[in-house]
Amino acid sequence: MHLDLPSYAAVPTDQCAVSDQRVDVVDESTPNERDCCPECDDVQLVSDDTEMYCPDCGLIVEEAGLDHGPEWTPYDEAERRRVGSPVTPMRHDWGVSAEIGMFRDGHGRELSAATRARLRRLRRWNRRARFESKADQNLAHGLGEIRRIGGALDLAEGIRAEASQLFREAQSEDLIRGRSLESMASAAVYAACRRRRLPRFLDEVAEAARVDRGKVRLAYGVLNRELSLRIPPAMPADFLPRLVSSVEASEQVRERSAQLCDSDEIIDLANGRKPAGVAAGCLYFAGRELEGFGAVTQEQLATAARISEVSLQHVWQDLQDRELPAWSAGSADSPTEIERGFP
Repeated sequence: MHLDLPSYAAVPTDQCAVSDQRVDVVDESTPNERDCCPECDDVQLVSDDTEMYCPDCGLIVEEAGLDHGPEWTPYDEAERRRVGSPVTPMRHDWGVSAEIGMFRDGHGRELSAATRARLRRLRRWNRRARFESKADQNLAHGLGEIRRIGGALDLAEGIRAEASQLFREAQSEDLIRGRSLESMASAAVYAACRRRRLPRFLDEVAEAARVDRGKVRLAYGVLNRELSLRIPPAMPADFLPRLVSSVEASEQVRERSAQLCDSDEIIDLANGRKPAGVAAGCLYFAGRELEGFGAVTQEQLATAARISEVSLQHVWQDLQDRELPAWSAGSADSPTEIERGFP
């Protein structure tokens, strides 16, 4: 079969110059002429978000070329920042893995049955090749548990990232061997909350993690001891905003309970007691002092602080026997609610 078409190697140089001039003429033409093929007569060009071509002769007029430049911003050569989403410690591969779609392609078109079957096989092999070792697979499972627990407790992304970093350090120190991944993940979440002074109960974290409370407590002790976390002790003032919001106390009761939690008498009383129970006792004492009986019930406070009503009564009786600072409405020495963290 013979075609009367000249090959690209046989095209003379002067014809190349003419073609260059023709491109210049197309650029200077009107918008209506630019939509037509420069080689064919009155043939509309077709665009598919990647290139613009002629459907008759196949001439590509415009093409979205690749950027072969550097993939970092040229602000500072010593601190080259790569493009794309930032790395995160909440993923075992730092968030740089590939994700294969299921039902639609990049243009939003629905895939055929054969293509979906092929992508299903690709996802299976991608899932198998994602982990290099058993330790990497355990890391992925533990970080997934941290994300699940953080979502159940409605924790901030910063706390989840800090818990993920603690879990990574525990794995590098070989602390996970012989312990369940769920208990270590929940202990990392609880340790991150304690380091941020976020009032979260150990029972609450254990319920979200679906792990026994004793295992979570033992795992938290291992993290605190082996990693030298230096977690500050929990104070009654840390749990006060949460308790105030749960019982919907008035503004004066809030200020009075905050004043009591900051006094030296309450700090001495908190030694050997549950901080949430002491905060609940201060809140109950403030409600009885300012608004009388029934302003804040013991049942509500005991449920919010996760203590028994008998423990709350003991704290309240101890407060009555101590010399507490007098209450003065609108005192300048008392901290504001913004400083306290009240909602």
